[in-house]
Amino acid sequence: MSSDAGRRLSFIDVAGSPFDVGAALGRFGRAALQDHFRTSAAWRELSTHRGNPLIGEMASIVRERFPRYWAELQGLAVGLALPFDDVFLWNCRGDIWAMAPDGCTTVQLPGSPHVIGHNEDGDPDFAGHCALAHLASEGGTPFTAFVYPGSLPGHTFAATSKGVVQTVNNIRPLAGGAGTPRMVLARAILDAPDIDGALTVLKSTPRAGAFHLTLAQAGDERLLSVEFTARALSVDRVEAPRVHSNHLIHADTGRMSQIVTGSSGVRQRRGEMLLDQTHQSEPQGRALGILWDAADAELPIYRTDPADSDVENTLASAVFRVGADKVEWSVYDGSHEAVRFDMRDGLVPFAA
Repeated sequence: MSSDAGRRLSFIDVAGSPFDVGAALGRFGRAALQDHFRTSAAWRELSTHRGNPLIGEMASIVRERFPRYWAELQGLAVGLALPFDDVFLWNCRGDIWAMAPDGCTTVQLPGSPHVIGHNEDGDPDFAGHCALAHLASEGGTPFTAFVYPGSLPGHTFAATSKGVVQTVNNIRPLAGGAGTPRMVLARAILDAPDIDGALTVLKSTPRAGAFHLTLAQAGDERLLSVEFTARALSVDRVEAPRVHSNHLIHADTGRMSQIVTGSSGVRQRRGEMLLDQTHQSEPQGRALGILWDAADAELPIYRTDPADSDVENTLASAVFRVGADKVEWSVYDGSHEAVRFDMRDGLVPFAA
């Protein structure tokens, strides 16, 4: 049940079988996604890819290797009251179309605790229609994640009951492959017992698209930056503060053919400059200062222009503090505003 209405970020609590969880998420996002499909240029473009043979191959992989997420997708389609094939295509959007409107910026500050800051940038149509969702899918690990209408959870930012934290950035490679949809891989990571298990997920199955992940876990000294494509997997331990936007930057993946939009390039450079300028700041404030920066009027880090060049706006910001024994985190649905949800050593908002 939603904890709020209007255009604020809401909180929902969902439990049950994988199908039931998917159906509940579908009901939550039904009106927003149906409206989006009627008017969205993104959906019109994606629909032209219906005949892509990779779609059938991806469906076979998910059905055979990830039956729980296949059931979640089936439930999602029922809850959305949309054809399953359309819902599956929507959840493969970034695997077959490089310019799907999914963005994001992440700030990585290693330390004790590690601090991870993340802007969730998505289609402006979904402003006011997203949620922070606490999910307990039978047979899996409970977690709380930012969710979009009509999408599997996991490809945004999340924390699990195992203390695993994941934030996800869109990558736009020019070459994909026949493999597991990237959103299914990100969903599978939320069921992993630890970050080594998360890496096993990425290594053990063919991949279709590309993402950048920031991974950390309470009690684990590592803060990891992970870039994966259909053809490559790069895992880099973060030892000094970094920023990551929406293109490959690791030494062994950064030269791969990809689209680097003007926004992604500017956000990466601006974020790195701000890291140099704010090195003495308190970590959470430092992260938010970067995430909420709008000094570049045309291509800001915090994005609110409905005419954004990548058709993306910042829908939420999150800051995670990953310590020796717990994860604490805060979620904001507006820049320079009070915290919307405060998560203190748990997966549901702390009530003062």
